[in-house]
Amino acid sequence: MTLHDVALDDKFDLGKERIFLSGAQAVIRMLLMQRERDRSAGLNTAGFVSGYRGSPLGGLDMQLWRAKKQLAQSDIVFQPGLNEELAATACWGTQQAELLGEGTHDGVFSVWYGKGPGVDRSGDVFRHANLAGSSKHGGVLALMGDDHMAESSTNAHATEFLFVDTMVPILNPAGVQEIIDYGLYGFAMSRFAGTWAAIKCVKDNIESTASVDASLERLKIVVPPFDMPPGGLNIRHEIDMLGQEERLHEYKRNAASAFIHANGLNRIVYSGGRNPKLGVITIGKSYLDVRQALEDIGIDEAAANRIGIRLFKVGCPWPLDLQHVADFARGLDTIVVVEEKRSLIEVQLRESLYG
Repeated sequence: MTLHDVALDDKFDLGKERIFLSGAQAVIRMLLMQRERDRSAGLNTAGFVSGYRGSPLGGLDMQLWRAKKQLAQSDIVFQPGLNEELAATACWGTQQAELLGEGTHDGVFSVWYGKGPGVDRSGDVFRHANLAGSSKHGGVLALMGDDHMAESSTNAHATEFLFVDTMVPILNPAGVQEIIDYGLYGFAMSRFAGTWAAIKCVKDNIESTASVDASLERLKIVVPPFDMPPGGLNIRHEIDMLGQEERLHEYKRNAASAFIHANGLNRIVYSGGRNPKLGVITIGKSYLDVRQALEDIGIDEAAANRIGIRLFKVGCPWPLDLQHVADFARGLDTIVVVEEKRSLIEVQLRESLYG
């Protein structure tokens, strides 16, 4: 067995590819990687982070303060919000930085963070900012800290439906590795589709630790072909409320769906073999639970394919990639949906397959 020299600062050293870090630290690593990937693409971007602490994201600001030197070296500013709405408004403002042609960077990528009640009270900002759009070389992620069991909250909250209502695409990572991956995908989708992107952060992911592949070349992000409307989908100078609504409904949602499909954010894990009968579709932390349950009863990929179990992992629950869902469902007798709290995937699945 080969032993490697390891230092505490490795998690934020972009020269290190295999690193050990927590979910909160993965957010910081993702920000540093986004800045470096932009630089390699010839872009002079900066970053901005603002939010309001609350479990399970209660320790994120502490990690950001600890990494202030690395963040400053990458032109990333951390400014905690006085409250959730002001933090979200500041993130919206970063997307306007170059509208007047006076910005010092090509764009500013931004991260908002807050727990479930903070998501609720910031809905007005999310709606207006998502309608206005993100900048071409900016992009915004909203990290929603959901406490499903109310372990340290006044209610058991899951906030996906607020983002569905404001038409913000949602990504739901399964583990620390996907916090990094989905963060980078989220920024790219935000820039392409002109929307914000929400990332679900449950304590089982954000408070866990893992050894991950954090190489800068790990992801090959695909920009799909798409017929853009005049003026594109990114933020612009205008006072046209109905025009914003039309672009959001007629173009931005479809652009996000095209991006999700092109980058395979939803995927078939077990094919089910030659005669698949039972399909299991799941997401995020629930996906890890399903994999563990199958392993506990002795079902690996070979066994699943032999007995006809097809497993489908969803990365983006809204908007759901209906084309990929149809491919998954083809030939199955029964579909089981495993998701936490309210049924988001199941509703879209039923409407798509049965009308």
